[in-house]
Amino acid sequence: MLRSAEQVLSLKPDAAILAGLDIGVVGPRGKVGVIGSQADGHDAQFEVRAFFPGNNGMAEDPVTGSLNAGIALWLIGAGLAPISYVAAQGTALGRAGRVHISQIGADIWVGGESVTCIEGSVRL
Repeated sequence: MLRSAEQVLSLKPDAAILAGLDIGVVGPRGKVGVIGSQADGHDAQFEVRAFFPGNNGMAEDPVTGSLNAGIALWLIGAGLAPISYVAAQGTALGRAGRVHISQIGADIWVGGESVTCIEGSVRL
């Protein structure tokens, strides 16, 4: 976890150094260290980025539900996030991904909107 969304967005991963690693980073939006603050008017409390090896170097995932679920489990469990929040992901890629997180009992729920890019069927 970095100190701010701006730090998360300024990352420029080096594929040679990070070769073979899957990396996820998160940082709060608003005032540094204040979870849920919307001082900058942003609709998300956290900025998330996910890097992984691919495309002959380091690739970035515009929205990663499984990473956000793991981050939520950690952030909420550690008292660093409220039990319901929105994370932004894909900003550095020019995408406006929004991941809606809620904890209900012991369960973490991940939601949001999606766009169908390809459709098909398989006949067995």
